[in-house]
Parts: sequence; structure tokens; C-alpha cells
Amino acid sequence: MKFKVVFEPSGEGGYTVYVPSLPGCISAGDTLEEALANIREAISLYLEEDELLQVPEKASVMEIVA
Repeated sequence: MKFKVVFEPSGEGGYTVYVPSLPGCISAGDTLEEALANIREAISLYLEEDELLQVPEKASVMEIVA
């Protein structure tokens, strides 16, 4: 799977990184390399958790804007 990630310089130094397509999937690191490694781990954990929250077969899922 491919995900776009956004790196933002942190005010304290280092980087905050998040995945726009995975709400709440955020990490950080002191260097770009560390932030990248950390977001890869966060994505992996996010997807494992998502598997635990599978929608029952007879249910429907919709995305709406209110």
C-alpha cells in the first residue's frame, strides 16, 4: 500500500508527520529519517487496529459531510 505523508517542522525541533488518508495517524521524530520510520510503524499499527473494527457483513458504511 502507498500512503502520502506530510512532514511539518516542529517548533521544538524535529518533525511531526501525519497521513491525511488515515485520520488520527500521527507521529514525530527528531530527524526526517526517524519521523519516517515512526510513521511507518504508526501506519502498521493503525491498519492492525482497523482490522479489529471491521464492519459486520450486513452493515453499510457511508461518508457524509454535515
